Amino acid sequence: MGFFEKLKNGLGKTRDSFSEKMNNVFSNFRKVDEELLEELEEILIMSDIGFDASSKIIANLRDRIKKEKITEQEQVKSTLKEEMIKILDEPNKELKLDTKPSIILVVGVNGVRKNYINRKNSK
Repeated sequence: MGFFEKLKNGLGKTRDSFSEKMNNVFSNFRKVDEELLEELEEILIMSDIGFDASSKIIANLRDRIKKEKITEQEQVKSTLKEEMIKILDEPNKELKLDTKPSIILVVGVNGVRKNYINRKNSK
């Protein structure tokens, strides 16, 4: 199995787990309220989206729910998706390597040979 196949499989497992958790939250809640938003934020944080990004996504979602008077769970799902895309698609091009030493963090799912990349580039 090649590198990209392992990466694709690992990300598929992550996606499936995330989707399952989201679907469970929506199936257990009957109305859009603060408790639902707190559960969604917890799932985002636990899914390694990060505290700051998760907080910003939920804050934007909360604002849109109020402004657009969203009451249906399907509307919440689609709005959440839009907010996630908006936040997570923001490019951060601030790679600063002018300090010594400089550290680059390589992120990836287990089993995709991140240690190989590190050893290869350190020679």
